[in-house]
Amino acid sequence: MLMVVSAIYTLYALVKFYATVMEIGFVNRAKKTKAVILGTANFIKAANYKVASSKMELVNILYDLLIFIWWIGNGLNMLDSFITTQNEILRSVIFIDLFIVINYLFNLPFDLYKTFSLDKEFGFSNIDFKTYLVDQVKAGALFFLFGSLVVALISWIMLTFANWWIWGFVAVFVIILFINMVYPTLIAPIFNKFTPLQNEDLKNSIEELLQKAGLKSSGVFSLDASKRDSRLNAYFGGLGKSKRVVLFDTLIEKLDKKELLAVLGHELGHFKHKDIIKNILSSGVMLFVMFAIFGNLPKDLFLELGISNGIYMNIILFLMFSPILSFLFMPIFGMISRKNEYAADEYGSECESKEALSSALMKLANENRSFPLSHPLTIFLYFTHPPLVERLKRLGVDIKASEDCVQEPCLA
Repeated sequence: MLMVVSAIYTLYALVKFYATVMEIGFVNRAKKTKAVILGTANFIKAANYKVASSKMELVNILYDLLIFIWWIGNGLNMLDSFITTQNEILRSVIFIDLFIVINYLFNLPFDLYKTFSLDKEFGFSNIDFKTYLVDQVKAGALFFLFGSLVVALISWIMLTFANWWIWGFVAVFVIILFINMVYPTLIAPIFNKFTPLQNEDLKNSIEELLQKAGLKSSGVFSLDASKRDSRLNAYFGGLGKSKRVVLFDTLIEKLDKKELLAVLGHELGHFKHKDIIKNILSSGVMLFVMFAIFGNLPKDLFLELGISNGIYMNIILFLMFSPILSFLFMPIFGMISRKNEYAADEYGSECESKEALSSALMKLANENRSFPLSHPLTIFLYFTHPPLVERLKRLGVDIKASEDCVQEPCLA
């Protein structure tokens, strides 16, 4: 059974590895052609960043595979023998907390390299080590406080109910909804400073957009993203009365009013089409399937793997194998999501114009140095948004291999 389990994860890793290798080859060939959407310099720089980050991903995939084999082969038993308490709930909390901390330490070198070497080399990361360290401490504190409570709750449910996986799913799904509800007002401000938007003209225009879409928010805010990253973004956060419009300060700086409204119009399109609710329900279905699988594992499996059949091992196997199940679901969710993005683009262009949204998307691509082309396998496996080239074509942009199209959309 150990060989079977290792083979399943190895196959998963090999598929990801193959797709990444294909993407690297595709981007290396594409960067030698004439630039599209991006200016020539940014086109090459974006390609180089994509290749460099993909090469790091190759190493990470193999590294994760080795860690997985170690955990299954001996690591779980080593960790199990280290914990002496016989209280099953406390044992679960300690075991899973240590498991996550050890994995965090294993992957910390990759995060440090990406943040302080790769992203700084390509001009994305503005974060200093002090800010990074403070963020890690805050995230760690939240994890130990709330993550431990969740593990304790799931452990209690497992000990109390025969069909624990049903109640476990309900509990986790409710917790996810609650986190989404309070994230903008309680969690996000722990890491970033939110300032009410000072531009009254822009604020009034945004509120008119919201009113037209039938969305009530708790305010329009600017987020100090620039102290960590130079990339542009905006989002609607929260559920119910906690919904708020959040604009990165980098976005406000780089886009004009019409472009900003078009981008927000795109996000409002998701609200109008109930994509957020659909996404929550889709995630719920995937989570339910995962709980159903890991809640009905045969007891002989633990014996054959040579590990304890303690309740915490169910949770550990869930954490270790859920990425594979998510990976299997991703192409289906990706196809649905890409269709929704086209519909949101249409709504965003109606809020302002196709020209405004096209111009905004092109500026976002240039400022974020997002390479506009990808291998079809990468798109199939990972993309939740259509390739930018296809989005612009839908908006009526004539994609030309010309620097002139960078600043002004080349309309057909």
